[in-house]
Amino acid sequence: MRTFARLLHAAITGTLVVVAGHSLAVTPAASDAHIQLPWSTSEPAPVQASGAALADGITGTVLWSRQPNIPVPIASITKVMTALVVINTGDLDRTITVPQEAIAYSTEYDGSTADLVPGEVLTARQLLYAMMLPSGCDAAYALAEAYGPGQEGFIAKMNETAHQMGLTGTHFTDPSGLPVPTDHSTFSTPADLVALGLRAMSLPVFREIAGSQSYHLPAGPNNRDHLWQTTNLLLHDYPGTIGIKTGYTDAAGTCLLFETVRAGIPLIGVVLHSSPDSDVAAKDDAERMLDWVYDPILSALSIG
Repeated sequence: MRTFARLLHAAITGTLVVVAGHSLAVTPAASDAHIQLPWSTSEPAPVQASGAALADGITGTVLWSRQPNIPVPIASITKVMTALVVINTGDLDRTITVPQEAIAYSTEYDGSTADLVPGEVLTARQLLYAMMLPSGCDAAYALAEAYGPGQEGFIAKMNETAHQMGLTGTHFTDPSGLPVPTDHSTFSTPADLVALGLRAMSLPVFREIAGSQSYHLPAGPNNRDHLWQTTNLLLHDYPGTIGIKTGYTDAAGTCLLFETVRAGIPLIGVVLHSSPDSDVAAKDDAERMLDWVYDPILSALSIG
């Protein structure tokens, strides 16, 4: 908590604060500006999510949470770990042929797709866009198959990475977060997902992809024309949003892992099961949590 208080103090005094190796220059405030730390007197406006957490985007210090250590299904937020494993492995310009099984997998479990077709050849980097923006389960399958190699090998890498990160409330059973098998779905906790989001967003490649609203892949000799749009409504609607990933299944409801930077202050958070089926409900939950911290700061700085 002290770290984030220093950031807030910097926002008010216009000082330069250095935390964990990061320098933050903050817009100077009026000399009579005053702000009360929001978490000391209140909670965010009503949040519907059954599990949630909001944290300092530099250190991961949690500012507010609800059931932060209760494991629940996380749907396509799983793809953040899939991307992390792929990026850490490297060779993002390698070419990957989309297997027939990737399409069958998405269809069988009614997963979202990037409209890939069997036999298309894309780079791993392009498949990361296909996985992260439209939440393509077909792209996640193709990446896992290539980088495992094979699904089981890749899932083992996901779980080993979670273990190395100390994500004790997290377990993966497939690369997309689909209920495969249905009695052992992927699960995680709000606290673990904040830590995962921080790690992933520290990687420039991931950060660029997760913050993109769209990506156009022109038709080539071995691929169709694709235009992928993000499913993250917060990227469209909330100023300062820089990522990261939505999720939805019947078991998980609507979920959102997000990061923002306003007034030079980064926040990262997650909402799990905001609604049985409304993406807007997850976005609204995230906005309420973010406004709880940012509104008093921006009001004091008069830069809303």
